[in-house]
Amino acid sequence: IETILKNYASVKPSYGNVDMQITFDHQHDHYFLNSIGWDGHERIHGCLLHVDLKNNKIWIQYDGTEEGIADELVSLGVPKENIILAFHPSYKRPYTGFAVN
Repeated sequence: IETILKNYASVKPSYGNVDMQITFDHQHDHYFLNSIGWDGHERIHGCLLHVDLKNNKIWIQYDGTEEGIADELVSLGVPKENIILAFHPSYKRPYTGFAVN
């Protein structure tokens, strides 16, 4: 998770003066990637990725990437049954191909 977030953070957005900020909370198993800065007179501040570790599973709480962090995790060897797409409601999760809970 950290490697993937670091890779995304290394890419500077093509607009404005925007920095990518990573937060790793190892004590509580929360991982964030946020965009922070300015695009002209517009303030940019938002979450691009939010991942939690709960009950030995990877919970993708939010994924604002084009590629999708879940597929990247699978390509790195993480089994789909260990990844939960938490941004989908629980009734849709059985149809995602990933874990339900």
